[in-house]
Amino acid sequence: MTAFEAFMQLPSGAVGLGTPRAYRCGCGRQIFFRNSRCLSCGTPLGYVPSRLALYSLDPGFAPGTWCIAGSGKTSPSFRRCANFTTAAACNWLVEPEDSSPQQSLCKACRLNRIIPDLSQGENQVLWLRMERAKRRLVSQLIGLRLPVASKVSEDVEHGLAYDFLRPTPGRPRVMTGHHHGIITLNLDEANDAVRERVRVEMGEPYRTLLGHFRHEVGHYYWGLLIEGTHWQDASRRLFGDERLDYAAALKANYEQGPRPDWRQHFVSAYASMHPWEDWAESWAHYLHLRDTLDTAASFGIQPGQVGIEAEPFCDADLWDPKAPNGRAFLEMMQAWSRIAGVMNEMSSAMGQHDFYPFVLPRPAVAKLHFIHCVVSAVPAVDAERRTCRP
Repeated sequence: MTAFEAFMQLPSGAVGLGTPRAYRCGCGRQIFFRNSRCLSCGTPLGYVPSRLALYSLDPGFAPGTWCIAGSGKTSPSFRRCANFTTAAACNWLVEPEDSSPQQSLCKACRLNRIIPDLSQGENQVLWLRMERAKRRLVSQLIGLRLPVASKVSEDVEHGLAYDFLRPTPGRPRVMTGHHHGIITLNLDEANDAVRERVRVEMGEPYRTLLGHFRHEVGHYYWGLLIEGTHWQDASRRLFGDERLDYAAALKANYEQGPRPDWRQHFVSAYASMHPWEDWAESWAHYLHLRDTLDTAASFGIQPGQVGIEAEPFCDADLWDPKAPNGRAFLEMMQAWSRIAGVMNEMSSAMGQHDFYPFVLPRPAVAKLHFIHCVVSAVPAVDAERRTCRP
């Protein structure tokens, strides 16, 4: 067994297979992350975030409660998230310890601070797309054992919250961004035509809802995991000094474009704009590759059987060549190169843009390894109630 194979076979929530993505109904048929009912047998389904799994459900002992199918009515009971019946169509369950009259929302939905005006039909469609992307993100964060606490109802100082805003004529522009734990997302980004137009206008190879969620939450975790900790000096040496004038860097980027040599140092052109953006872009790419590899492993896709060879990374490409996770990380990167390569070919076969339209330069790999080390060092005990200073 290689170090990567061992890496992927660790229990859910450990550093290896963070978030399982393959599930089966009690009837034996395949079910998928977004399903709330089995399309084969009609059994109700619900996602239990603490268990990182989608389950078939039986009615619970108390009215309005559910239990995992086959576990008996004396087993822990769950409630549907209150957003199950809204446009968000949330299929997550409220955990037994959270199931109180005061807590009707699931782990993902309680992060919402402002939701769109649902009296407008288009907003309902766009919000559903936003929520599906957010649930994918939050499930991965939980799988990586990162702290996920609501700034609205759980941790006002260190928590996370989302404002979903729609541009309104005569009012200031809605800018997607992060500020002190509040992530604002422009609802128009959920409009495929608008998002593609912006992607082309900005000359971006990749622009997705999930990519936005991963990037912006990277800013949040920089403040939570890096700022003021022993990681900060190393982060500045690797990504640059985040105290550089952000407004000036943004202005220079839009007026002069990215650094001419960005391909040799950064994961994307936007990452070259400012150290904060380098971190957030690198964080997003780390989540991209981890979730993709989790999905491949969940469905039995073996990177070693993919007939694509990539130039191997080596110890010199690591942030810390002496790190005990170095070998497994390098094998993970090799697996990623193979999976991304074959997925790009699959995308071409369907006439789509490349699945992963990026080339990782060696300095960017060191940044990914740094992030991997930070994530691996997050304590696993009582994650929701910690300030998470490593």
